[in-house]
Amino acid sequence: MRRCVIAGGADINNYALIRGELRDDDFVIYCDSGLKHMELLQRKPDLIIGDFDSHADPHLAVETITLPHEKDDTDTVFAAKEAVKRGFDDFLLIGVTGLRLDHTLGNLYILLWLDSLGKRARIIDDYSEMEIVSDKPAKVSCRYPYFSLLNISGCAKVITVTGAKFPLKDAEITCDYQYGVSNEVLPGEEAVITIKEGKLLLIKVF
Repeated sequence: MRRCVIAGGADINNYALIRGELRDDDFVIYCDSGLKHMELLQRKPDLIIGDFDSHADPHLAVETITLPHEKDDTDTVFAAKEAVKRGFDDFLLIGVTGLRLDHTLGNLYILLWLDSLGKRARIIDDYSEMEIVSDKPAKVSCRYPYFSLLNISGCAKVITVTGAKFPLKDAEITCDYQYGVSNEVLPGEEAVITIKEGKLLLIKVF
């Protein structure tokens, strides 16, 4: 199954980094002002979605879904739902974290929603790579100088972290005490994270 890439309208500065993460067979959805990235990403859309309040409809010869201005879902959330309906199981979101904290947080929760459906999903921006850790172990290679574990949903329990400067064993992280910020992978090793109950947001810093 092809991976679905969803491009939002937040700024991207390191296009070379993002282009390096794209695959030739990716199904690419541009969401409204995400279209501003099309030229520098050097990827044509397979699908365009938006209410076109922040970018004009380019009227390209590709499938386009025009949304109403007033709606419950943001263009990015709608795109994720549409991709799930089309059967995608693997997602990469780009251009979805930026100056608008409300949109950034909303987009982070798309990761949580996709994880609840058993989908694989990541967000990549100029500085980091983000994913949800839940019922499967996650690994962080030593190519990342730092990584953080943040609780964005309920309470995560029986957390184990090995191969890191600050290891954990049978730990608990709650939403109101985020002590999992800025850990480091030990030189030449690989950090492994497991959780028995709950979910955590893993942020790997480039």
